[in-house]
Amino acid sequence: MIQNTETIDEFLAHHSSDVEEAVRKAAAAEILPRFRRLAAHEVDQKTGPHDLVTDADRKAEQHLTEALGALLPGSVVVGEEAVHANPAVYEAIQGEAPVWIVDPVDGTRQFVHGDPGFCTLVALAQHGVVRASWTYAPARDRLATAIRGRGAFLDGERLYAGPPEPGRDLRVATSHPDYTTEEQKRALLGLWTDGVAPRACGSAGLEYLAVARGELDATAFSWEAAWDHAAGLLLVEEAGGVHLTRTGEPFRVRGGNDLPFTAARDAATARQVRELLSAS
Repeated sequence: MIQNTETIDEFLAHHSSDVEEAVRKAAAAEILPRFRRLAAHEVDQKTGPHDLVTDADRKAEQHLTEALGALLPGSVVVGEEAVHANPAVYEAIQGEAPVWIVDPVDGTRQFVHGDPGFCTLVALAQHGVVRASWTYAPARDRLATAIRGRGAFLDGERLYAGPPEPGRDLRVATSHPDYTTEEQKRALLGLWTDGVAPRACGSAGLEYLAVARGELDATAFSWEAAWDHAAGLLLVEEAGGVHLTRTGEPFRVRGGNDLPFTAARDAATARQVRELLSAS
């Protein structure tokens, strides 16, 4: 638990392992017991058939909200399901207090269909700056962590994204058309060109991890919900990657971004993808 005199840096130095434990415990208690065992009544639609929520999402978020709040008194939690129930909760990202940004099950559609490609995302931010993140893939028991200025790690091994291999098409994960406006669709069409191999994204958190590992060259996303991006963007940054909006500025977790935006393995790739997104 943070003491009143501790800074965020001191909290992270002393308690980042406690956050890891909280994430693992939430997954073990609420997510994994329901994986491939969901009953029909445990799955609901939010805005439509592609926007699902399960009892695992709700209960894991509640578990994390209680655990993270206890670790860092005075902090607030902005979770995807809490915001769905009360959109005003999202305003805490604009405030002065440290804020935990939580997506209990990122990739709910995959989770519902028994696909292990989902993860739990937790980020700690203050004043609009993401200070630390945890990306946990429960079905694969893999944990990626990042603390600003201290690097990115996967199961304890340092991550370096590195530049793409010369001469190979850029592999880019993009927003699904169902989640884009007409203007954003036109922008994303810029990626359908020689030298680029776009594909629809899966779990955003796992796509960011793939960029940080150098397995994917870039993402191109058209929405800015903080719970989908905060953890992964810090992971990419700390692995040496770069993220840019269409105006050439880094993505702002507090919002107001010119979409779509990209996160890429290195600065040159980020600039190339950004130019393609801005060509329309």
